[in-house]
Amino acid sequence: MVYKTITMPARKRVALVAHDAQKMNLLEWAKFNRGTLGQHELWATGTTGALLEPVIGLPIHKLYSGPLGGDQQVGAMIVEGKIDFLIFFWDPLEAQPHDPDVKALLRMASVWNVPTACDRATADFLISSPLMHASYERRVPDYEAYRAARAAGKA
Repeated sequence: MVYKTITMPARKRVALVAHDAQKMNLLEWAKFNRGTLGQHELWATGTTGALLEPVIGLPIHKLYSGPLGGDQQVGAMIVEGKIDFLIFFWDPLEAQPHDPDVKALLRMASVWNVPTACDRATADFLISSPLMHASYERRVPDYEAYRAARAAGKA
């Protein structure tokens, strides 16, 4: 596989997502980390963003609610290079009506090598990393080269 790098700017574009049972946990975490989050551009699925914005007092770009397509919007933004960082407090103990969307979102984050925290401890480690405040060269497979090789029958 051929790789390329994508430069993540010092001011990251951070997506914040939480399942219903994890929304309070994300609210507490975001309130505690308000200072750091304020240095970045924030995006969120609809309900999560509407709950977060007044609590942390920072502007948040709000997408649709997760079950209405918000998870897929975040995934598409990852593919388009418009999201650099994903904080997704998901509920591993409760089946979600949009589980396929959740799986697709987490898959896109992995495919595009986007730093992802699915729980509070991981989020704490990631947000406190010195890399959070600096540009970063993220290494990803060169999918255009992969597609070209497949089209030519070489892969």
